[in-house]
Amino acid sequence: MAISDVKEYAHLTEADVEALGAEFDAIRRDIESSRGERDARYIRNVIRLQRALEISGRGVLFASFLPPAWLAGVALLSTSKIIENMEIGHNAMHGQWDWMNDPEIHSSTWEWDNAGPAKHWKHTHNYLHHKYTNVLGMDDDIGYGLLRVTRDQRWKPFNLGNPIYNLVLQLLFEYGVAIQHMELGKLAAGRFKPGTPERAEFERKRSEALTKMGKQVLKDYVIFPALTGPAFFSTLTANLAANAIRNVWSNAVIFCGHFPDGAEKFTKADVDGETKGQWYLRQMLGSANISGGPLTHFMTGNLSHQIEHHLFPDLPSNRYAEIAVRVRELAEKYDLPYTTGSLPVQYFKAWRTILKLSLPDKYLRDTADDAPETASERKFAGKTGPFIDPVTGKRHGLRTALASGRRRLTRRPAPVERALQLTK
Repeated sequence: MAISDVKEYAHLTEADVEALGAEFDAIRRDIESSRGERDARYIRNVIRLQRALEISGRGVLFASFLPPAWLAGVALLSTSKIIENMEIGHNAMHGQWDWMNDPEIHSSTWEWDNAGPAKHWKHTHNYLHHKYTNVLGMDDDIGYGLLRVTRDQRWKPFNLGNPIYNLVLQLLFEYGVAIQHMELGKLAAGRFKPGTPERAEFERKRSEALTKMGKQVLKDYVIFPALTGPAFFSTLTANLAANAIRNVWSNAVIFCGHFPDGAEKFTKADVDGETKGQWYLRQMLGSANISGGPLTHFMTGNLSHQIEHHLFPDLPSNRYAEIAVRVRELAEKYDLPYTTGSLPVQYFKAWRTILKLSLPDKYLRDTADDAPETASERKFAGKTGPFIDPVTGKRHGLRTALASGRRRLTRRPAPVERALQLTK
């Protein structure tokens, strides 16, 4: 959604969309005005827990030549790294705790335990991804430059390797994130000519990325193993395993929030002249949640509330659960999809899309109009107008055909556009 001519493509009028935006603004104001000691206490306790887990894991690994100690060390260290990267680092660098004015947890000072420099990530993620969420050609997180995850990406023979690329990306996810900012695709295409400002900028980014990667490698695979003396090699393998677990988990959580059925993709034309209300709407339609209990939410860095995170990326993560209640109510009120599912289900759907789109469209059984990865369209297929519940009298369903008497589209609409086109 968030199409520039929103009145032509959705069951919502322009006034509806702006009213929705105003309701989201009200949620933001309520949370900002209620931030306080309980929130500060939460993040400080999380930091204490993470550090205790890391210290315990490092300590146990002094006996890592014993299999039980190796397993315990890996479990403690991988849990510590997941919490640091997701519930602390990711959220701190979004500025969720800047209101505390604590330099220890401020977005300008936090450097995470990850191969990518924080300042690089804050540009590719905080700015490009969150401003242009799921906009093809503007959001580099769509497939991370490797994967075909939407039919709006033209199929190339390279895409046959989709499954292999994702397996490698999972294991080395921190390095995939680290090199993302360097835009290696543009380098390969010859767009960074020697002697140009673009080439100088690339070399600066490369130097910063390699420096950070070097520090991480030195810390995890030289210094800490060396500290354990005779357990050097077993500690090294434990650190490798902990990093791999953290990488696979982070990859899975992020993919579950962006690539399962119902998480729509958009084109550049969709965001021309986009209003704030339309931006909010695009965040809802382009994101997917993971259902679960408090432990699931905590270990995902509360990115299980991906919809709420995309609506309010700089609000404290511990408040997303209560925000989600109000967002669900607005989804019902405005007749909008609210995509959610368990982690195994969402992960399966993301992988299914990756596997399917490794093939040319002509070999796919479903068309773009009824494929499960465009679930919001399939859900309301066959309806030429809003469905009126005969009992409640409430309107349900996104309209799916082009309005009569309106101008014809001059390009093949993106899946979300087809899902939301208006019929009278």
